[in-house]
Amino acid sequence: MHRRNFLGTTAGSLTATTWAAGKGAEDRPRVTEPRATSGDSAIEPKWEERLTITVGPKKADLVGNSGRVLQAAVDSVARLGGGTVRVLPGTYLLRNSVFLRTGVRLVGSGAESVLLKAPSVSTRLALDSDWFDQEVTLANAGGFELGDGVCLRAKNTDTAGTEVLKRTLVARSGKRFKLDRPLRHNFWLMGEASAATLFPLLCGEEIADVVIENLTLDGNRKNSGHLDGNHAGCIWLQDCSRVTIRGVTARQSNGDGISWQVCHDVAVEGCHCHDNADLGLHPGSGSQRPIIRGNKLERNTIGLFFCWGVKYGLAEKNVIEDTRNFGISIGHRDTDNLVRDNDVRRSGKVGVLFRRERGKAFAPHRNRLEGNRITDSGAEDGVAIDVQGETEDVTIRGNRIEETRGRARRVGIRLGKQTRNVKLEANQIEGVAVEVDRQR
Repeated sequence: MHRRNFLGTTAGSLTATTWAAGKGAEDRPRVTEPRATSGDSAIEPKWEERLTITVGPKKADLVGNSGRVLQAAVDSVARLGGGTVRVLPGTYLLRNSVFLRTGVRLVGSGAESVLLKAPSVSTRLALDSDWFDQEVTLANAGGFELGDGVCLRAKNTDTAGTEVLKRTLVARSGKRFKLDRPLRHNFWLMGEASAATLFPLLCGEEIADVVIENLTLDGNRKNSGHLDGNHAGCIWLQDCSRVTIRGVTARQSNGDGISWQVCHDVAVEGCHCHDNADLGLHPGSGSQRPIIRGNKLERNTIGLFFCWGVKYGLAEKNVIEDTRNFGISIGHRDTDNLVRDNDVRRSGKVGVLFRRERGKAFAPHRNRLEGNRITDSGAEDGVAIDVQGETEDVTIRGNRIEETRGRARRVGIRLGKQTRNVKLEANQIEGVAVEVDRQR
């Protein structure tokens, strides 16, 4: 995408929906000649050009191959109202996240622009830190540097849960480090408090109108500790809107490939997520209207995981292969989604799973599974499509289910005994022991 078209995919595309909000909006005159006006973020002219800054090991506006030079470029473009950071070919070693900003497009050169996570180190804390503190003292500071992204973890001594915070080290005296933000949780020795250099490679929090394109993100899984997709991934977004991720490779994360939590109108298109420890794509809790199209998801524990309350989404034309557990997983209040024209092959347990939740009110209702091809699911007792719990009003139409390894005890479609009104229409099922298992 040329930078002259960038605005069309970000803030400029919001004109109709944003301006029309409010009672009586349809009666107002239409804006035909927009002008840049102080404080008006809903209406913007379609500018032909915005600022572009290049980053690279040489012959770039900002020269370097670290996360710091990438962050400097992102911040510079954001300060001037948005634009493009162009990542030239090279390998960029990250000791902290690159924190994205509203209105910034980050675009690389595909396989030649590699963002690589530095190996992680970890240690216990040497002193207690209270929720109001903005510092920690490490038992062993070897391998920790100023500017590093760190993950702090401890058991909550009251609830027995785990507290997890991500911070940046900004000052030090020996083993004592100041953090960029206060803790707001207790990290006590009795809770086995620890610190590790774990972070998402690209991070966005409370931002909007962002594009990420043609980058290779490598989580260095063999040399990094584990941090799940509620907190990290090759890309991790929280409370964001209108984000496009296109042509990105997210690989070797000791966690998720791409995860977005409470984010709306996120589009992930033409990406390759492979060999990640957990989930390939993770549309997270509360995320509305995701578009997941034309991606290849290989050798993840779960390929595509709909978390809690993901609604009105579209997942189509994706290839999901060789997952350790499930190809596609849909569950807690994930309703009104359309999953169509996908290839789900060689899933470790189940091809498509509608999860068993804690009751009817929490089940994944009114989803449609249409025109997918699901091949060789699970072991000898594997299931291609497994609808569990009190799931209702699901349509499973026009799918082709095929088993090439022998019938054994394999099942095409299994409907749990508490499911209701699951419509099965024009599905082709071949090579299994039981085509449809309606449990009673």
